[in-house]
Amino acid sequence: MHDDHHHHGHDHGDHHHAPNGHHHHPHPVGHNGPAGKPLQWQTPHLPHDHAPEPADPRTTDLDLVEIAFLEGFARAPDPSSFLRLAGIPFVGETTGGLRMHLLRVETQDMVDVGAVMPLIGGAGVTYHPLPAKLTSHRRRLAFVYHDGTVQRPLDFGEARLLADRSEAAQIAMPGSGQ
Repeated sequence: MHDDHHHHGHDHGDHHHAPNGHHHHPHPVGHNGPAGKPLQWQTPHLPHDHAPEPADPRTTDLDLVEIAFLEGFARAPDPSSFLRLAGIPFVGETTGGLRMHLLRVETQDMVDVGAVMPLIGGAGVTYHPLPAKLTSHRRRLAFVYHDGTVQRPLDFGEARLLADRSEAAQIAMPGSGQ
């Protein structure tokens, strides 16, 4: 409804009044503001008994922290000190008590230049090279720990959640008599 709402400059034949006196002509979304831009953003109301979960400060903006780590680690003159600064333990312990030792940090740059899509009916896939504006650059980071049996790659968040047990460690090897 357009109560107390005046439009000016409709001399283009697109201004029509309905029998009830209201005018009907095309308006852009949010026509009282900039064309095509919403005037207000609303979020759905949550039930009264629903309280938002408090944010864990260790995970706030973790993706941005990981990007900063990737950029800094590649240029760090002292990688060990950089790991300490980032809170990545050399010897970490899971909440279940499994102790793991950091072996290496792996970084990988990836550029997606093509896409595959399944054919209708599941008879195969079709491949399409991506135009330049649809290519994507990604970086992957992994902290490779050894748990005494196998190597376990952890992502940035998982490695930071390990309890730091990085004091000098001695590892008993099976069959060494210790």
